[in-house]
Order: sequence, then structure tokens, then C-alpha cells
Amino acid sequence: MDAAGLTLLAYGMVVTFMALIMTRRLSPLTALVLVPVAFALAAGFRAELGPMMLEGIGKLAPTGVMLLFAILYFAIMIDAGLFEPFVARVVRLAGGDPVRVAVGSAALALLVSLDGDGSTTYMITTAAMLPLYRRLGMRPLVLACVTMLASGVMNLLPWGGPTARAASALGVPVDAVFVPMIPAMAAGAVWVLVVAWRLGVAERRRLVDEGEGTPEGAGDEPVASSAQEGCAADGFAVGWRAAANVALTALLLAALVAAVLPLPVLFLLGFAVAMVLNHPSLPAQKALLQRHAGNVLAVVGLIFAAGAFVGILSGTKMVDAMANSVVALVPPALGPYLAPVTGLLSVPFTFFISNDAFYFGVLPVLAKAGAAYGVTAEAMARASLVGQPVHLLSPLVPSTFLLVGLAGVEFDAHQRKTLGWALGAALVLLLMALLVGVVPWRGTLTPG
Repeated sequence: MDAAGLTLLAYGMVVTFMALIMTRRLSPLTALVLVPVAFALAAGFRAELGPMMLEGIGKLAPTGVMLLFAILYFAIMIDAGLFEPFVARVVRLAGGDPVRVAVGSAALALLVSLDGDGSTTYMITTAAMLPLYRRLGMRPLVLACVTMLASGVMNLLPWGGPTARAASALGVPVDAVFVPMIPAMAAGAVWVLVVAWRLGVAERRRLVDEGEGTPEGAGDEPVASSAQEGCAADGFAVGWRAAANVALTALLLAALVAAVLPLPVLFLLGFAVAMVLNHPSLPAQKALLQRHAGNVLAVVGLIFAAGAFVGILSGTKMVDAMANSVVALVPPALGPYLAPVTGLLSVPFTFFISNDAFYFGVLPVLAKAGAAYGVTAEAMARASLVGQPVHLLSPLVPSTFLLVGLAGVEFDAHQRKTLGWALGAALVLLLMALLVGVVPWRGTLTPG
């Protein structure tokens, strides 16, 4: 097949893939397999199909292993009540001050988001903090806003999903994408706390203006923690075992940042130690694996299906054909700036289409085009992540409906309240990434 025909077929595959996901005709898992296979067969790649898929799956195997054991590790820690002391302390310190309540909500959501599961973050944070909001007369919209902003920033963790997708789609190590973005995430977390403070001050003023003030003794009554609300498992670790869990998690995160070992190996070791530490008996270990098998299978299965998709996209040279067509359309003055342009494009793209469609359908094309201007695949992957705080406001994200349901707010009201602050978070992520140089302002090459 000539270049023009291959280009047309490649764009047809991407459009078909996106359409099937967006209209929910197929799940991302099945679309990642069936769509590229169908188009590869149509292009005449019958004999090469198997080897291409196996090569793609092999490249993503380390990412799949990392996600498998990272999810299980944090599942063990949440079941063991690792975050419960912090939850109780936040509730105690927040007292009856709307500012402290809002900032405490953001801090709690940032911490709980370490597990990479938005649904868990929403359940624990709302269960712990919503009673305070109701007692003080604060609007639950504030709780929903700061909780989602925190989740949007922490969603960049490798086990959160987008980072693994970006790395998988471009065939780069996930730690090469994530670790350099830590300063940007830190800046994003500061932004979340600043927003929480601003919203808390506004709530305090509103309550005073409405004559409600701060209810006397509001902070004196105990408020149920997430465990008491039934959002965490019973049987929390205590004594030396609880201290060991804290030390193990701190050591694991420090080793991750220092890149002592590859991420898959770190989480494999961390999971094994955590399992023996918290569930020494074989029946208990079996019960834990059964309890969390569904979440693990959904994520890891998606990664291996993505490997087949990427393998076909690369092996058939479809991604090269699309990239060449994009490069031909990019104005010479704009081409060197494809990294920040990708960051800006990730905001609307990840809002209007799913993460799967963007990272597996759009990002490879942008990355190939960026390579012509000397922009590395790792840099393009990092830039593509900055739209995540806005992505979570999309109606395509199921966990968003969980949050608004738990907080008792309307979806459209939540969008209006949060959108401006989410855009600010995306901008902070991009500017910090540009400032520290992990996303370059411009490329180093001029296509010849």
C-alpha cells in the first residue's frame, strides 16, 4: 500500500477507535484489540500481525507489572488503615473554621489520592469531611471542588492511569515520564491548597454575611472518620505493624524518587513485604487478592491490550504516515513549540474524548511530529499529562458522578464551580514543567 493509502487508513483507524469508545459501542479494552487488527488486515498485514502484537505487548509488560503490584500495594495499605490517623487529625484540626475545613479537605484528598484511585479518594474524603460541611453550613460544592482538584493533580501518579497510558502509547519507560514531573505535581498540589484557602475564606465571609457565623462549639463534637462511615476495611493495623506500614511506604516512595530500582521491581518487592507484614496467613492473602482482583484486572488488561494496539500502529508504519502528514501541515513557526502546544491541546482533548482515545489515538501522532523538531517522546508524554485536572470534569469520567452523588450536588453546578480552578491547575502544571525544563519550550531541530 502506498503512503497516501496508508495515511488514509491510519486516520480511519484512529477515528473509528475514538468513535467506538466515545459512543460506548465497544469498551476501551476490546476496541484496543479489535480496531487495529481489523485495519491491519485491511491493509494486508496478515502474516506480520502476530509478531507485531507480541512485540508491542512485550514492550508494555514492565508497565503492566508495575500497575499490578502498585494497585495491590496501596489496596493493602488502605485496608490496613494507613491513612486513618491523618484523617482523624485533619478532622480534629479543622474544628469549626471554614478555612481550615476547606484546606483540610484538600490536604486529605491529596494524601488519599496516593493510591491512584479517584473513587477511593472521593469516598474517604467526603465521608470524613461532609459532616463538618453540613454542620457549619458550608456548601458541599466547595468539598467537591477541592477534592476533584486534588485528584486531578495526583492522577499523574504512574498507577493513576494517564502516565502509564502516555508511556505505553509512546513506548517509553513510565519512570522517565513521571519522576521529572514531580516538581510540577508539587506546584499543582500547592495550587490546590491555595484554591482551598480562597474558597474557605469566601465561605467564611458568606456565612458571616448571612448571619450564620461559625456555630458555637461546632468543632468540639467528634466527626466520623472514613472508617466509621464504612469506606475503609475493618481490622486496621495497630502497634508495631502500623509503624512498619508507615516506614515501608516512606521507604518505597523515597526509593521511587531516587530511582534506586525500576518501578516494577520496587512495587513487586513492596507488595511482597506488605502482604507478609499485614496478611501473614495464606487464607488472608487469598482473600485480599480476591477482593481486589477486579480493579487489578481492569487496569492491567487495558495495558496489555494497549500493547497490541501500539505494536500494530508501529509495525504497520501507520503512526509514521500520520506523523508525516501532521508535520506537513504544521507551520514552520509553530513546529518547534509542539511540546507546549501538546500541553495546551491536552486540556480540550481529554475533556471531550476519553483518556484512551487521546493517549492511544492522538498523542502518538503529535509525538511523531514533535520528533521531527527534536522533541523527545518523553517530553511529549509529560506535556500530554497537564490536562488531567480538567479531564476529571468530563461527563466521560464515571467517578465524577460518584463524587457529585456523595457530596449531594448537581453535576452542572460542580462543573461551573470547578472549571476555572481546574484550568488554573493545568496551567500551573504546564508552566512549572516548562520552568524546570522537563517539557521544553522549543525543539532543537529543523526538519530537512
